[in-house]
Amino acid sequence: MTAAASAETVRPVATTRTRRSRRGRLSGRQQLALQIICLLITATVLFPILWIFSLALDPRNLSRPDSLIPPGASLDAFARVIAQPTSDEIGLLELARNSFLLASSVALFSVGIGVLAAYAFSRLQFRGREVLMIAILGVLMLPAVATIAPLFIMLNGIRLDLPILGHFALRQSLIGVGLAVVSGTLPFAIWNLKGYLDTIPKELEEAAAVDGCSRNQSFFKIVLPLATPALAVTGFLGFVAGWTEFYFVSIFLNDPSQGFTLSLALNKMVGAFGQTPWSDFAAFSILFAAPVSIVFFFFQKYIVGGLAVG
Repeated sequence: MTAAASAETVRPVATTRTRRSRRGRLSGRQQLALQIICLLITATVLFPILWIFSLALDPRNLSRPDSLIPPGASLDAFARVIAQPTSDEIGLLELARNSFLLASSVALFSVGIGVLAAYAFSRLQFRGREVLMIAILGVLMLPAVATIAPLFIMLNGIRLDLPILGHFALRQSLIGVGLAVVSGTLPFAIWNLKGYLDTIPKELEEAAAVDGCSRNQSFFKIVLPLATPALAVTGFLGFVAGWTEFYFVSIFLNDPSQGFTLSLALNKMVGAFGQTPWSDFAAFSILFAAPVSIVFFFFQKYIVGGLAVG
């Protein structure tokens, strides 16, 4: 009797699950339509990439490729760019070094300062907390172009005298450019990290306090390890912001010795009256975008996941 009753109880449950699974399945036409839509989206995304690769391989220096694999395709454009990217006396490796220094500095400062501010907003209650959060949000909504003039005047008035670099204005260096970029990336870092820290249970820190941990110890030993995905995402986005920065570099720096970057060198290849070397320009664009694209390709799951949680 017991076995028969249990069998009769299991059958309705199995029948209900079967009906639900059938309802969740798509018909053949729906699957075909979704596949076609996905293929169209993929083609739309890949078309510009194929376009730029075709330009880089075309020795005829055309502004528009007439075929996917151009006649006489070669890698000569990449060789020319690596040897001498622009008319300025600065090599590709030095440009890449300056871009890497700028991007890594922006990422480190954004994450380092942002996680401290985010922790204060997430865990502490102090006077003016809401006002400061709204002010940071207001700065985040401000376009970066609107801050160029005030930052130019402010940084140009600060003079430094360093043993190695000598006497110079802060505006005329990668240090000044980095500070300007950090002023734009820091509000995003604070808000993104605060959203993630809010998801970490406070009970973990309370349990650590019972065991004798101070607030600093719980922050470094509990909160930071748990916030590693958000820190990685924020650092990566800060690195991308510094790597692709153009506005501040082009306006603040006047000489290659001050620290020209890849983005500025790429813009200098655009000539007037149709004199742009499009093959070299396309090859330079691929070399410029390749490092960040490769990193994003391998870590996209963590990046998207961290942004979604934050």
